[in-house]
Amino acid sequence: MNSNPINQNVLRFGYYSSLLLAIITFITFGLGIMAVPPVGPYCPGDCFEYPYLDSLSNYPKDYYWMFFSVFQLIIYVVFMVSVYFIAPAEKKINSFTGFAFALIATAVLMADYFVQFAVVPISLMKGEEDGIALLTQYNENGLFIALEELGYIMMALSLLFIAPVFSKHPALDRTLRWILYIPMPLIILFFIFYTVRYGIERSYRFEVAAIGIDWLALIIIGILAAIFFKRKLKKTI
Repeated sequence: MNSNPINQNVLRFGYYSSLLLAIITFITFGLGIMAVPPVGPYCPGDCFEYPYLDSLSNYPKDYYWMFFSVFQLIIYVVFMVSVYFIAPAEKKINSFTGFAFALIATAVLMADYFVQFAVVPISLMKGEEDGIALLTQYNENGLFIALEELGYIMMALSLLFIAPVFSKHPALDRTLRWILYIPMPLIILFFIFYTVRYGIERSYRFEVAAIGIDWLALIIIGILAAIFFKRKLKKTI
């Protein structure tokens, strides 16, 4: 890579976005684990019942992770842009396709989360309850879960497509490449498993698996990519 201000700026964007992606995903993951849904198969007790009108009692503690996830998604897009700009010419098609899927994932998930914390609580507070059962995160068969499933499938696809950008050598690049390949096959396996076992009544089991796989991957990818960009940056100085 040539030593010039443009390339250095790209590498700095890549380094800081990778580092922030790992950090904020770790925080979001922790908050998400603490917000165990009081409905469905993983309900720890005192479960909410349809139409979930008493779910306001869990506001705002069950929503904190969504606020962090919105910022996580912004950083994720910046990271994907950085990967596009460092991709060699013959791999631009891979990085651009990955970026396209990242935009789809971000648009779906950000809309899903923003509606959840900007619409559902205030509607319940004001007694505007029509349609809330379909929107709320506590409905294991609702729109929130379906959109999360779609969003995290798109995220895994985005990671899959940028994997070839990283060469097979040296060891760091190779490790990063293989970790980027892993989420999509795992998500497909979990989808098949839960669909075969539970059919259309899989509840949020697959959604939880998809989130866990993607977030764990993003933490590891963020750390490794930060090291990758840092090394590249040092070579331009």
